[in-house]
Amino acid sequence: MAEFNQIKEILSRNKIGRDELLVLLKIEAQLISIQEIMQASIFLIKDSVYVQENYRRQMIESYTSGFITRIKEVKDDNRTDEMLLDVEEIKEAVELLLNQENEASKMDDFNPAFFRIYKIISLYTTFILNEPIHPVGTPFPGGFKVIFDGKKYLCPVKDKQKDNPGAVCGFCIAEQDPETI
Repeated sequence: MAEFNQIKEILSRNKIGRDELLVLLKIEAQLISIQEIMQASIFLIKDSVYVQENYRRQMIESYTSGFITRIKEVKDDNRTDEMLLDVEEIKEAVELLLNQENEASKMDDFNPAFFRIYKIISLYTTFILNEPIHPVGTPFPGGFKVIFDGKKYLCPVKDKQKDNPGAVCGFCIAEQDPETI
């Protein structure tokens, strides 16, 4: 299973600032090689083979830009913000991500590179950028997308997925889009 040592260290903390979390995420991101990025991209393409063709291209583009290429953004992020974060919320997110990886590692098509990136980006978008894990514009079946209404991020599937142990919706900042209930 792919290492996630810097982030696992959060589980022993009583407090953590946004700056500290960003440093840990940057350390993890620096360990991601171009080969792993390529492996994760191939995994996304293969994983989408059973998705409707008209939705597949949009999905691959969205996930590639939202997850794969964003790893460079993490590496280059030099913001400073000493705000303390809710350490219990972060611990729950880290534990969820580690459990997801553990379960996925039992599957034949497990891709450690994808999961390394997935964990970093999920924590980065949620706790550093204060954005939803799926970027604005991410398409979902039925023609629905993640949107920003000027005040908050709205997701068309949040309520349907928030209790799904295989989804990151439980700690994503997006709210359920009331138009898609």
